[in-house]
Amino acid sequence: MHWIDEEEKKEDVEEGVEEAKEEKEERYKPEIHAQEIEKVQMKKKVQVKRRPKKSPKKKAAPKVKYRDIGVDVPPPDRECNDPNCPFHGTLSVRGQIIDAVVVSTKMQGTVVVQRERLHYIPKYERYEKRTSKYFAHWPPCIDLEVGDRVKIMECRPLSKHVSFVVIGRM
Repeated sequence: MHWIDEEEKKEDVEEGVEEAKEEKEERYKPEIHAQEIEKVQMKKKVQVKRRPKKSPKKKAAPKVKYRDIGVDVPPPDRECNDPNCPFHGTLSVRGQIIDAVVVSTKMQGTVVVQRERLHYIPKYERYEKRTSKYFAHWPPCIDLEVGDRVKIMECRPLSKHVSFVVIGRM
């Protein structure tokens, strides 16, 4: 067996430490170190100029394009290709705005709405209920059922009896 003296061990350790210091000094000369720092800073500047990748978000429902009809009514959620739709077509509205109840949806593209009003009778000093029915164009972008309260608005005559168009639900 070979015995190593304690002094030899110390010398070997000291030599290893000195070699490590020399390697460190060679690797990190001040000139090289300054150049490396400049490179890192340039990379940071370049990274700042780049836009960060956007995280995938939930896609919002596509916004429906509609025309402003000049009345304070929320526009429909869906889009339609009806030329007689005040929101998506070219039909202009004017005149009266009537609140009514849908009575029938059996016709194609037309609804029958009924409006109740009070009529005063002077002889008896009382009121009586009277009803009026209107035919109104029904754009496909507005969902309706019998019994719904709707707003209809006057427009140009669309047929012999239809001179109103549905502009929204209430």
